Amino acid sequence: MRATVLHSPGDIRLDTLDDAQLQDDTDAVVRVVASCVCGSDLWGYRGLNGEQTEPRQIGHEFIGVVEQVGSEVADIEVGDFVIAPFLYSDNTCAICLKGTQTSCVNGGGYAGCQCELVRVPWADGTLVKVPQPVDEALYPHLLSLSDVFPTGHHAAVSAGVGPGSTVVVVGDGAVGLSAVLAAKRLGAAEIIVMSRHEPRQALAREFGVDHVVETRGRKGAAEVKEILGGIGADAVLECVGTKESMKQAFSSVRPGGTVGYVGLPHGVELNVPVMFYTNSNLVGGVAPVRHYLEDLLPDVLSGTIQPGRVFDLTLPLDRVADAYRAMDERTAIKALLTI
Repeated sequence: MRATVLHSPGDIRLDTLDDAQLQDDTDAVVRVVASCVCGSDLWGYRGLNGEQTEPRQIGHEFIGVVEQVGSEVADIEVGDFVIAPFLYSDNTCAICLKGTQTSCVNGGGYAGCQCELVRVPWADGTLVKVPQPVDEALYPHLLSLSDVFPTGHHAAVSAGVGPGSTVVVVGDGAVGLSAVLAAKRLGAAEIIVMSRHEPRQALAREFGVDHVVETRGRKGAAEVKEILGGIGADAVLECVGTKESMKQAFSSVRPGGTVGYVGLPHGVELNVPVMFYTNSNLVGGVAPVRHYLEDLLPDVLSGTIQPGRVFDLTLPLDRVADAYRAMDERTAIKALLTI
């Protein structure tokens, strides 16, 4: 099979590897129809995840058609069109039953998903069947459910966004834009996005943003507070993962408000005394995609939301290096790969 391999920082190649195979009776093998590049993939691409000693497959988001199932797989069948959450889980352990499938005692990550075939452990617990014929026009929206939209949704849920909430989104990448859409879906009354990029601002407005703040630091926080009556936001959705973005989030939240964070942390620091004296909260982490899919999928299938609009570049798998380059250079919000 063809598979994307990161050989070293900046060196993405499409290599030929052995086909993915069933290993356990609870496995499935899925033929991928669409995958994509995630912002978190760029950390390794940029050499920011520590030293890489050997080439490795990359990617963790995909949708496809089931090609094989193990003898103990009962709910997933060959031919099913499925969404794969970016981590696998048995969906039956005590932690999964609490809704945190990303910490499943039998869970983990795939070998790589920007490829033609993926082995999925715990197929019954992991894969979500799409209960209707799937037109290709739905691919971007269904693919967004494997990671990026539920991640934005997780930020909003963690921060307690609901009807009447005031919300600030820090980050205008695909996750930040997803967080805007999620906040609007949950009933937020006023949404501010911190963005300096006109194409992203335009999509944010279409997703439901009321105000755009281009300034940063204390000046940006002051502008946010001026918009929101001088007290800051009920909920701030931190969708970047840097020291600066977290600081921006806490400077924009009101006393007693909550920061919902989903940005992969790199160098993040917290001022706990300030959090203490302002009763500011921090909730979030890795999005338990499997937990959210039954709630989100019907809205995608009905067309109520179109989260796949964050994909503004579509390329065939053999141009995966161009997809990484475009995202690294910020000429694309999120790149979809057709297989």
